[in-house]
Amino acid sequence: MIAEHSVKKVLFEKPGKYRIEVGGRLNDGWSDRLAGMCITSPDKGDENPVTILTGHLRDQTQLSGVLNSLYELHLPILLVEYL
Repeated sequence: MIAEHSVKKVLFEKPGKYRIEVGGRLNDGWSDRLAGMCITSPDKGDENPVTILTGHLRDQTQLSGVLNSLYELHLPILLVEYL
């Protein structure tokens, strides 16, 4: 018997909360350019630095804008998660 999984349908044309992780450090002064997302850079000692962005985006177009901005800053995108 195959177990059925409940899959939440994601509507990208509607607002959603996202978590984005990038390699490197980015201070919270970039929040305005990145759609007002909350920016944190947890200190993990001597590991490679990672910055976490979380926040609500109005649609896929705004998400794309944030990702393009991160790309232009030459930050490697490690994770994009729809919360």
